[in-house]
Amino acid sequence: MGGKLLKDYSTLRRKMVEHQVRARGVRDNNVLSAMKNVPRELFVGSDWAAHAYEDRPLPIGEGQTISQPYIVAFMVEALKLQGGEKVLEIGSGSGYAAAVLSKIASLVHGIERIPQLAEKARKALAAAQIGNIEIHADDGTLGLPGEAPFDAILVSAAANRVPAALKEQLAIGGVLVIPVGDSETFQVLKRITRTGESAFSEEDLTEVRFVPLIGKNGWPA
Repeated sequence: MGGKLLKDYSTLRRKMVEHQVRARGVRDNNVLSAMKNVPRELFVGSDWAAHAYEDRPLPIGEGQTISQPYIVAFMVEALKLQGGEKVLEIGSGSGYAAAVLSKIASLVHGIERIPQLAEKARKALAAAQIGNIEIHADDGTLGLPGEAPFDAILVSAAANRVPAALKEQLAIGGVLVIPVGDSETFQVLKRITRTGESAFSEEDLTEVRFVPLIGKNGWPA
């Protein structure tokens, strides 16, 4: 499906933030500002660019999708970022959520298991002139132990259980936001906070629906 490219998406971007994000309860000014400053049209490909600010997921190739804007904003807000953090994002897909995170965090590492999507994400991030992100083509269920600990971890795919490796890679006080549940129906978005060396608190936030998190500590391919 083709879409006519527009020269200026800034008006659509502002309307998206006001009507799809702020109006639904996202109040974190860091998140709202980040959403206003990331050109979503660069992360969906030219065929879908004209639809980039619609309230729905969009295909990005390889059987994957970019989440609707509200879900991205809700999940980023759930991390409770204050600014300057080191963040890990798993299931990077197009790179859009990592780009939003990069406007708040000082450094973002993204993991995408499909090499073709990882390369697309790198190109989109370069086009958006975002430099504080590194995209890795690897198994996200293993995390990135060589770069740990992380102040926050965002998982943009549904796990059958919370991978222990991700919890272990959180800094003390760090937050993990991850969808957990049956990949065939809906999942529960959970927020897990590391409160001590071997202590964690867990909250259920809302019901969501994501593609499965595939990997050694996730669903089989």
